[in-house]
Amino acid sequence: QLQLVESGGGLVQPGGSLRLSCAASGSILVVFDMGWYRQAPGKQRELVASITSGGSTNYADSVKGRFTISGNNAKTTVYLQMNSLLPEDTATYYCNTNPIQLPWGQGTQVTVSS
Repeated sequence: QLQLVESGGGLVQPGGSLRLSCAASGSILVVFDMGWYRQAPGKQRELVASITSGGSTNYADSVKGRFTISGNNAKTTVYLQMNSLLPEDTATYYCNTNPIQLPWGQGTQVTVSS
């Protein structure tokens, strides 16, 4: 079964940037549409960005214009470039297929704070 490993999170000041990576154990973007999800403490997990196997992207209103989802040429890794970060972006970020079909990975923590 395909496995997903997220990385790239950290502590960043408001207005800063981070690039998250989601490495799959196979060419996942060949077969699946993918998404980046996040879950803040006390809140439900939400989809913030998605990319189809054909490369079309979609974003939640809360991140539109600030986040960019992309995949590598080998279609094994999905990225989330996050710019102009806000404190409300603080959450654990996960990748998965869209819709969700795989077990969740461990996620990567993003903390936006001064």
